[in-house]
Amino acid sequence: MAINDITLASSGQICAQSAAPLTPLWVVFGLAMGPAVALGLARFAYALLLPPMRSALGWSFADAGAMNTANAAGYLVGALIAAPIGKIIGDKFVFAIGLLLTALAVGASGLTADFTTLLALRTVAGFTGALSFVAGAGLTSVAATGGAQSRAPTLLGIYFAGAGIGVTASALAIPPLLSVIGWRGGWLVLGGLALLATAFGCFALKRSPAQVYTSSDAARGGWSPWFMARKLVSYTLFGAGYIAYATFIIAFLRSEEGFTSSGVSAFWSILGLASIAAAFAWGPILGRLRGGWGAAVTMGMVAIGAAIPLIWSNVVGAFLSAILFGGSFLAVIAAVTSFARRAAKPHAWTTAIAALTIAFGLGQCIGPVLSGALSDGPNGVRVGLWLSVGILITATVVAAFQPEPVNIDE
Repeated sequence: MAINDITLASSGQICAQSAAPLTPLWVVFGLAMGPAVALGLARFAYALLLPPMRSALGWSFADAGAMNTANAAGYLVGALIAAPIGKIIGDKFVFAIGLLLTALAVGASGLTADFTTLLALRTVAGFTGALSFVAGAGLTSVAATGGAQSRAPTLLGIYFAGAGIGVTASALAIPPLLSVIGWRGGWLVLGGLALLATAFGCFALKRSPAQVYTSSDAARGGWSPWFMARKLVSYTLFGAGYIAYATFIIAFLRSEEGFTSSGVSAFWSILGLASIAAAFAWGPILGRLRGGWGAAVTMGMVAIGAAIPLIWSNVVGAFLSAILFGGSFLAVIAAVTSFARRAAKPHAWTTAIAALTIAFGLGQCIGPVLSGALSDGPNGVRVGLWLSVGILITATVVAAFQPEPVNIDE
């Protein structure tokens, strides 16, 4: 949910320019089109199209989970190379081209029913989405420099809440049209929305802070993966747990709760709007929490949100789940990224964030296919969602043991 590369610490990194004027808020909203496209439209919106795709194409839940595993695998590779590519051609260009290619891959998914081709397109969308997501996170980290203590967590929360913007847009556009345009038309609509988001994101780059790169030696000395080991492990587990819920919750609501298209649209809209509102609510809280407690508290809320529809099986339980899950899952990413900014020197922010993205991506590769395989069993998708809850609880416990960094000179 942010995130860069441990193995590529030899690449140059972004230096914060603390003396520069504060970046306008609308610029951060523009950069938030990175997660809006990479996560909200290219990844999460797949849950809306999954039920009709399974019905039309005869997929098992394992097949359906493989699609998001392919997306996560591409995302993982993109996170690995985002930092060195950014050093060569600049993070702004990586952000822009990543957005454009992701939008095209999303739209192209409506042009084929071939399983292998769809897998390839999901992989490409994950790969290019990670490029824009990681580059945008680095740019936002620089933009968040200066101001009050709560400013950085709040701006990072706004950036990651871009995924909520994508979720809300897809919720309003896709379910009402599915009966008319089908799942193929749904992908084309998502591609069109992604192109609009790309245009706004690229416009915001004109006011995004400039970047300064340092030598590889300085970058290597900017942070310690061993110190952040518990954060990396907990974030891997979180990636596995949250994506299982995000992939299969709509299928669960349709098959076991009898949700109609309007019910799905309302549920997905609430989830997306909650994630946007939470960007402002969590910022001051995360600014005060130290060590791993920011991640632990937000992960714990995500776990509760994922468990509620399994325990309280009705419409009220489902909508409460949307509020709690939606209001917390992107805050986890903001909490983890805020910690990375405290644990690394400014020139190593992008690399530290990338290492966390890689850990996150590993979890996302495992979660959908494992949950999907369990969902094909006699107990259905419910058991796959319970697996998600168990993994999220484990992630919460591990995150709580991460100590606060000391003596980091920014």
